[in-house]
Amino acid sequence: MALDHTGLDLPRKPGVYLFRRVDERVTYVGKATDLRSRVRSYFAPNPDRKMVPRLIEDSDRVDFIVTKSPSDALILERQLIREHKPRYNSMLKDDKSYPFIALTDHEHPRIIYTRHPPEGSLRWGPFADPGAAKRVIQLLRRHFGIRDCPELLPQGCLAMHIGLCHGPCIDSAGYDERVSAAISVLDGDAGVLIESLQREMDTQSQALDYEAAGATRDLIGSVQRTVSQRVVHSRFYQDCDAIGFASRGDNGMVVVLNAKDGIVQGQLEYPLIHRGDIADSVACVLAEHYSNAKPPRTVLVPAPLGKSMGAWLTERRSGAVEVRVPQRGELAQLRAMADQNAELQVERHQRSRSGSLEQAAADDAAGLLDLDSLDHIVCFDMAQLQGDERVGASVVLRNGRPAKKEYRTYRVKSDAPDDLRMMSEVVERWLKHQDGWPDLLLLDGGETHLSSILGMLEGHGLTGRFPVAALAKREETLHMDGREPRVLSRHGRVLVHARDEAHRFVNRYHRRRRGKGAIGDPLEDIDGLGAKKIQALLRHFGGRRGIEHASIRELREVPGIGKAMAERIHGHLNG
Repeated sequence: MALDHTGLDLPRKPGVYLFRRVDERVTYVGKATDLRSRVRSYFAPNPDRKMVPRLIEDSDRVDFIVTKSPSDALILERQLIREHKPRYNSMLKDDKSYPFIALTDHEHPRIIYTRHPPEGSLRWGPFADPGAAKRVIQLLRRHFGIRDCPELLPQGCLAMHIGLCHGPCIDSAGYDERVSAAISVLDGDAGVLIESLQREMDTQSQALDYEAAGATRDLIGSVQRTVSQRVVHSRFYQDCDAIGFASRGDNGMVVVLNAKDGIVQGQLEYPLIHRGDIADSVACVLAEHYSNAKPPRTVLVPAPLGKSMGAWLTERRSGAVEVRVPQRGELAQLRAMADQNAELQVERHQRSRSGSLEQAAADDAAGLLDLDSLDHIVCFDMAQLQGDERVGASVVLRNGRPAKKEYRTYRVKSDAPDDLRMMSEVVERWLKHQDGWPDLLLLDGGETHLSSILGMLEGHGLTGRFPVAALAKREETLHMDGREPRVLSRHGRVLVHARDEAHRFVNRYHRRRRGKGAIGDPLEDIDGLGAKKIQALLRHFGGRRGIEHASIRELREVPGIGKAMAERIHGHLNG
């Protein structure tokens, strides 16, 4: 039933209005300087947007929230759109925001990579290349020892012992000078750091270590890209932002093109779901973009955005901001260039979304676990047989794809008799060789494996530094600290792939180790009986003699052993 406007009673005040269906579902959220006039405009004989008749037909009532000012209405509108995701609003895809590098305002500042910089922190960004920003943080920690731990530990932490932190928790002497040097690099004076890396690259080349030299060259590129992006809404004064827009159906793209002194300095892209109103889509992006960044003095837009947006930008800048639609001259040419870039980006975005299935799988899993990204996953698994050749392995997925150059194998050095302590040993050894942390550390196991590894991380002062999860084969159940166990749907397929890849890799390494002089095991000759099932049999019966004397019924009691397999085992061992 279409909405009847005759009974609407709205005030002539600034605020936010919400179109709702009878089932309370919000269909549209808007802001207004005058709520009564704005909502009545939706019922005009000739609406200015194609979606308006469908919105009226699909809604049953209009609610409103009065605010103190149009600027407050703009902020509230953004929050309500994020919360309700209304069908007829333009919306950023995946609530996209770009990351920052931030230095906290603690007595001994902490460096962090974040999409939501804390209040009072120094910040650089937003960065269009998150990977480069992460690598720069790793370099700053390695060269200057800037801490990234959430709290100072009186005994120090693993990062201090492996040289990634100066250790202000133990001795703060000289730490302020190190922080000042890091700030200088992030402000654009990266010459000293780049020269040091170039000398390191030259030394590696002279030693014919070309792989290491190539990695160092890539680090230099990361520093240069990150420093070159610092002028895109950094803490410093900016002259002008040109906003470009393009769409293909309901796929939209807003480009923020930054210029200073007549030179284009950088560009950020925001894909979004476009509902037909260019001003609405652009306003949606600008509310997100400038929520964490200082607006420039001039913003060039493709369509008028209304006085409330200008007032909010002025408030965010604490100074005058001119929002204009240029019609001619060099500013119009700059804004036209932003449109051209938006056209290219929306086409590129459509192609990439249709072609990158692995990245889409990683993005799906990140959304499922409510994480910023899962572009870097490390997964561990263990294997042993009768206590001999106890080994572990880790595999790495980058952007949903196996990064086989980063795979690692481990021989267990201690006398740990069980999977839990073996895995703790292997993960602990892995920790000592890391310059940065993954988006997720995944374990092949259940709650006990997760608890064991979390305890080990706590002992090293690494609690909360990165997410840890355990994936049990039983119904593909994922365990994470502080969350209910979750049976994975298709959106978690990248996690299942990582676990299966780790299982394959560790078993291959285990077979190779056993093959080096090991006496052949008769059980290995049975078709379909692999290392994991042999381990299960040995655990269940306490040794080989118990397996040899077991009946078919007793063999079937072992997890993973069905009737046909039990019959094959019994027949093979008893002739």
